Amino acid sequence: MRKTSYDSKMPKEKPELSDAMKKKLQGKTFEKNPIKGTKFTIAISSAKGGVGKSTFATNLALALSKCGCKVGLLDADIYGPSLPKMFSINEKPKSDKQNLIPIMKYDIQCMSIGFLTEEETPMIWRGPMVTSAIKTFTQKVDWNGLDFIIVDMPPGTGDTQLTFSQEIKMDGVIIVSTPQEIALQDVKRGIRMFDKLGVKIIGLVDNMSHFIGDDGKKYPIFGEGGVKKTAEDFKKEFLGEIPIDPEVGKQGDLGKPIVESNPENKISKIYLDLAKKIKSNYF
Repeated sequence: MRKTSYDSKMPKEKPELSDAMKKKLQGKTFEKNPIKGTKFTIAISSAKGGVGKSTFATNLALALSKCGCKVGLLDADIYGPSLPKMFSINEKPKSDKQNLIPIMKYDIQCMSIGFLTEEETPMIWRGPMVTSAIKTFTQKVDWNGLDFIIVDMPPGTGDTQLTFSQEIKMDGVIIVSTPQEIALQDVKRGIRMFDKLGVKIIGLVDNMSHFIGDDGKKYPIFGEGGVKKTAEDFKKEFLGEIPIDPEVGKQGDLGKPIVESNPENKISKIYLDLAKKIKSNYF
């Protein structure tokens, strides 16, 4: 086949990319900084809503405190903050003109967007505003001498998760799920996201794993074994099961989570055992 004049002008080798273009294509390098005033940052994530993540985060924070740790609790769910209700906090944080001062409740330093807005005010914000709020809570809050800050993440794999994973020194994330497949589909996406972003996954928790009836029998109403199998498939640690107990939801609604209201409850003891394990891993 005869070459056209166009063919004869084509370069025989691919041109080399300039150094500037190579650098641009490599992407942005993020510098991860610890949250000032804290030793270890642990996120509680689910990637799926409605699995009891906020209940888990609040009770774990209380359990760590009862294990002798100084603990902070950051409610990072901008669109659906739960901390004001679950800790029965109805005041606004004070400011020293430079930083917000966390509100103390149950010996926990607390911060939430819900402290700054009315309870029924919708947060109609685009991504950049959410990112700005998260940066305020991590850089402009006077967290004081914390061993652990527990971060209650929103559902999904969006702006908040990316901001924390790329810009905050995360010391680990615990993934909470219920055992049914519809929840685990999102959990698997969350695992892949944190792995891709280089965030250590401490392990998976099977929340609301079963219900014990009055007859003493175990009823796995959301399915059984799915979270443990997912942990095994992704080579992550399975941290255990937390059964359904109506008292847990009742105490959360009253603003005094089960670990605080009844430390001797069987659910409280599960949280306390997990807190001891986490503390031993970091200290």
